Amino acid sequence: MPCAHLFPSPRTTPMTKDRNLQKWLNALMLTFLALTLVFTACKKDDEDDGNKSERNDNKNDASNEPAVARLEFPKLNKDYCELLIHTTNDAWGINYCVEWDKEKKSQRWSCYQMNSATNVTNTSRYSSDDNQYPMDPLLSATYYPSRDYYYSSGFDHGHICPSADRLYSDKANYQTFFLTNMQPQYPAFNGSLKDANLNKRSPWYRLESQVRSWANATTTEMLYVVKGGTIDDDKIIKKIGGELRVPKFFFVALLLKNAQGYKAVGFWMEHKSSYAQEEPLSSYAMNIRTLEQKTGIDFFCNLPDETENKVETLAIENVKRAWGL
Repeated sequence: MPCAHLFPSPRTTPMTKDRNLQKWLNALMLTFLALTLVFTACKKDDEDDGNKSERNDNKNDASNEPAVARLEFPKLNKDYCELLIHTTNDAWGINYCVEWDKEKKSQRWSCYQMNSATNVTNTSRYSSDDNQYPMDPLLSATYYPSRDYYYSSGFDHGHICPSADRLYSDKANYQTFFLTNMQPQYPAFNGSLKDANLNKRSPWYRLESQVRSWANATTTEMLYVVKGGTIDDDKIIKKIGGELRVPKFFFVALLLKNAQGYKAVGFWMEHKSSYAQEEPLSSYAMNIRTLEQKTGIDFFCNLPDETENKVETLAIENVKRAWGL
């Protein structure tokens, strides 16, 4: 006779089968919970990374024009404004861009990029006896004040994107002479007076040279520039011929990218006909958030929100230190 087992085999008893089934179910449940936690964590991490490094609630809509996603662009003002994008057939492609207020018949800003490659001199300053300041082919003459208002007004044709910033090609330099890139400026402010001492006193003249110096630094990957004059009714000196607006203030917003990241600074200058003394450029400097409050322009809106907030709200003493002012 076969031996009778006093204790049944644990693999064959109903109780053991129930226990094994319960263990298997518990293991399955733990696996399911673990996978759920992993997927939830990944989703949360993805959302957090987006919030930290990619989220941008105020960027320009580039669906119709990819250029407006470039970092030098402020937030576009679509009320009565037209965007003028000046291009060349060289490696740079986009030379500079203008936001033109068709109602006020004046530009709000010019923006462009600079670094050591743009600071090379391959051509001389454009000059013509017949047409020194051409009409912009991208803008209907309907939206531009009479070009004759400048003459005998006592004001210079003040470049916003300077000729000296665009000597790397004939065409790039020529385009800076379009009337849409001009604002009326006192000769002492523009730096066109022959008296060298007066030229030195002009903060605008000195700042334009300093901007080229920053752009040309070996550590600069790219300098993003926005410049303009105030054209709203409460921030103009007068209207020449009832149309050509003379800004009461001029501004510059700069964003510099290097190996350490980004830094930004703004400048706000009163437009005056003379300067009794030469003030340091630091006296005109401010952080970008302060400049935005003065101009009503949202600068560098295409930066991710977290980066934009950091570089634009830095305390002014830290801003000056970062830029060597």
